[in-house]
Amino acid sequence: MNIRPAIVSDSAELVRMRELLWPGGGHAEEVDAFFAAARKDVATLVAARPEGGLAGFVEVDTRGYAEDCLTSPVPYVEGWWVDEDARRTGVGRALIGAAMEWARAAGFNEIASDTLADNAASIAAHLALGFEKTAELVTFRRAL
Repeated sequence: MNIRPAIVSDSAELVRMRELLWPGGGHAEEVDAFFAAARKDVATLVAARPEGGLAGFVEVDTRGYAEDCLTSPVPYVEGWWVDEDARRTGVGRALIGAAMEWARAAGFNEIASDTLADNAASIAAHLALGFEKTAELVTFRRAL
């Protein structure tokens, strides 16, 4: 797999994978907005398959604050996906490695991420890649 920054021609594949990660729509508009903005403080990196298409992606944004981080701003893994047929082959590790390299090159010295408390596979993947678990949060919402 070739890990590289996303390009406009990856849009359909990014929308496909984002829908698998976050079902619910609106992804085409978000992908279009990413490419239109060309911001330097965000990155979308992809795992390109040798035969064409993508096998995974990682999206990193920069947040002003991340729980238990020592610096601000902080690069934050907003989304990380590997297609099922490419899991346990090193693609996820390569994507996170590329995200960390992007963050280092931008002058950062830490990176943050999160997952749902019941997502055992994601928790295990984060821990296997050297992330340390710092807290568990419970969030609330109330309609007004």
